[in-house]
Amino acid sequence: MYSTVKMLHSYWAYLVLIILIIATFNALFKSFTKKDYEARDFRISLFTLIVSHIQLLIGIVFWFVSDYFNEMSMGEIMKNSALRRNVVEHPFTMIIAVALITIGYSKHKKKLISSKKLKTIAVFYTIALILVLSMIPWKTWF
Repeated sequence: MYSTVKMLHSYWAYLVLIILIIATFNALFKSFTKKDYEARDFRISLFTLIVSHIQLLIGIVFWFVSDYFNEMSMGEIMKNSALRRNVVEHPFTMIIAVALITIGYSKHKKKLISSKKLKTIAVFYTIALILVLSMIPWKTWF
């Protein structure tokens, strides 16, 4: 089960990253060029929300089926920087990123003006994208 969940978590991450980049740059571009908010923008931001939440659920399952805690204590994990990054920092940062995506999506729905909707998505999704990019394990990703 561990290898299946790991593979699913790894490949789904590509989809999350691609759609998050699309949603972020779409909101930034439309915000800077002062274009109107359309149904297409709503669908892009909603799809980003959905795929990021699925990735979070897969990641939580992956975290619980991993055997880090069977082999060593949390004190040992915290002393090892590579393990600490995988077991603590990566999950915590990704939870924050998904929370930011959720907050941005929820706040943008309450706005009535196109420019404010797009700006809200742009701000929250950009911060989430930066957090995601900072915590991707680039050495093992490709």
